[in-house]
Amino acid sequence: MMSYIRGKKGAMGIGTLIVFIAMVLVAAVAAAVLINTSGFLQQKAMATGKQSTEQVSSGLICKGITGHYDGTGLDAIAIYISPNAGSAPIDLKQTKVILTYDGKTASLVYNGVTTETEGTDNLFGIGNWTNADATHFVVGIIQDADKSLNQGVIDSGDLAVLLVNVSKVFGESIPTRQTITGSVVPEFGAPAVIEFTTPASYTQDVFELQ
Repeated sequence: MMSYIRGKKGAMGIGTLIVFIAMVLVAAVAAAVLINTSGFLQQKAMATGKQSTEQVSSGLICKGITGHYDGTGLDAIAIYISPNAGSAPIDLKQTKVILTYDGKTASLVYNGVTTETEGTDNLFGIGNWTNADATHFVVGIIQDADKSLNQGVIDSGDLAVLLVNVSKVFGESIPTRQTITGSVVPEFGAPAVIEFTTPASYTQDVFELQ
């Protein structure tokens, strides 16, 4: 009888050991899964946070808009833009200019850079306006220390001007007392707002609109 009892205790000890080893293995697998999952979630959170920060802090500001009178109405506008404070560099090749006038909306895309605007006193007299047509705007350089605008990228400290031929965009020069609205929409970040009314009378060739 005593021999039987001693054998029974040995069998129970082996079973307990097997259960213990199985629990250790399950715990190790679970720990590995949790570590891998937490690492993946951390990387995703960091990437999402970076994208959210860029979206919130980046964007464009409209510094002003100048118009040109061609003898019949407003035929061209120059939109001065710069990046928001703390903004990431913005690719103007992926930027759109959206304008609305008299119930019509136009969306313009990038069509090159002109360096002739840098230091010029006659912004509306340059030859590169021929590249600004019914569906395209041209980027002019006003201030660009690192020459990033030559590649169509605006970053901190830059000042660019977007040349838009509104007479081609809307099929006519804009008469007096007309409202034009719109925005300069970058690939990411806040857009620059456009809203102005043409003068009550055109008394000069070049004038401020916004």
